[in-house]
Amino acid sequence: MEYSSYALVTGGARGMGRAISLYLAKNGFTVAALGTKDAEDVKDFTDELFEYGDNIYIKCDISKRDDRVRAIDVFYEKYGRLDVLVNNAGIAPAVRADLLDMTEESFDRVMNVNLKGTFFFTQYAASKMINDAPGDAPRCVIITSSISAETSSINRGEYCISKAGLSMTAKLFADRLAPYGINCYEVRPGIIATDMTAVASEKYQRLIDGGLLPISRMGEPEDAAKAVYGLAMGYFSYATGCVIPVDGGFALSRL
Repeated sequence: MEYSSYALVTGGARGMGRAISLYLAKNGFTVAALGTKDAEDVKDFTDELFEYGDNIYIKCDISKRDDRVRAIDVFYEKYGRLDVLVNNAGIAPAVRADLLDMTEESFDRVMNVNLKGTFFFTQYAASKMINDAPGDAPRCVIITSSISAETSSINRGEYCISKAGLSMTAKLFADRLAPYGINCYEVRPGIIATDMTAVASEKYQRLIDGGLLPISRMGEPEDAAKAVYGLAMGYFSYATGCVIPVDGGFALSRL
């Protein structure tokens, strides 16, 4: 990389977010990783992240307005510009309940993080990005959604709804930010081996063994990280508002 590029990754200390943060940092990006835990509780991650350059960790709950504003302000105070925003933070329902038993509390909890938090985090970050001085680095916003944006799971409906909303969020920001040279993409992972999918890993493995996926394996967090890296590097500079599937061919129509 012949230029400096500054990236912010929400949900950046575990699962796919951890892989994304470390992959970008290893490959020359300066990275701020956000997470809800205290720094001492993710020390194994931050020790590795800090090895790769002037990177930082910021504690932030994106469901809280004050945390969102503070995190982005801290980022700008440190680095002065934002080139790549990776909206990866997300949660699953605390209890997988049938659609007819879903509670309002569970719906609100998931939506406040996955959709509302991500939308308003992006809104505030974008309002700053459009005023950044021109630089050499490609600029983009990346939103991690899920195959659940279009695939029904009736025991976690609130999660599916939140991801469907994120899919439109990516399109809206792609439209709004294009005049400023900021592209927006939706990375849509499939079954990725993380702590979120661990609770249903046996079910997923049975489906995969039964032929669910053309690429017959569960995805790894680094599979998503590589997709994010390609977008962040500007390899898809003449594309915006599009979906990048990282799903082992799940979306492929087959006979």
